[in-house]
Amino acid sequence: MYEAYTVYMRILLAEDNQNLGQYVSAMLKENGYAVDWVKDGDAALRYARDPVPDLILLDLLLPKVDGIEVCKTLRSEGVMVPIIMLTALGESEDKVVGLDSGADDYLVKPFDQSELLARMRALLRRPPLTQSEVLEVQDVSLTAATRVALHGADEMQLTVKEYAILEYLMQNAGQVVSRNQILEHCWDLDYNPFSNIVEVYIRQLRTKLHDENEQYIETVRGAGYRFKR
Repeated sequence: MYEAYTVYMRILLAEDNQNLGQYVSAMLKENGYAVDWVKDGDAALRYARDPVPDLILLDLLLPKVDGIEVCKTLRSEGVMVPIIMLTALGESEDKVVGLDSGADDYLVKPFDQSELLARMRALLRRPPLTQSEVLEVQDVSLTAATRVALHGADEMQLTVKEYAILEYLMQNAGQVVSRNQILEHCWDLDYNPFSNIVEVYIRQLRTKLHDENEQYIETVRGAGYRFKR
């Protein structure tokens, strides 16, 4: 058995299904979390802003404002709390839309209680981002709180997943990171290790960095990728 977090770990649950909301809320409380349960997107935005929760469980198909818009709005405001989307939509395209809107993870209903708790623990173990945290390598800089990416003086328009991969490469600048390390870091538990998704995103990042000659992201054959210092 895992040790429960203290009651001071606050979770915002945004779920409009009465039965599922009651079940998840009770389960979280039994595991030591404090829970605020709301049933529409407007309330989710209000409760997510002040005070900011430690983690948000966000239904995709909420009334008033759907989960995608809630996620995008919070990220645009610099609210970087971990978000797990809970939804009945399990197609790959739906997952991509959810993750690119700013979610950190995606769990398809019906889900196993132990898997949800494991995913929550994984996200809650990550160090919190600070408003002043800026990562700079060569002439590329990332501001964690606002997720602004600059290439020289020009802002790059990155999806959430592109930003996460670029941030991971820059945090490990000068070191080789393997394809599996990128998958494990940026996709949490829900990824297909046999897909070419990492290669696709690396290609997109190189295009946005105008990196035709691998000045920034170097391919190390048989090993992975390295962001050059």
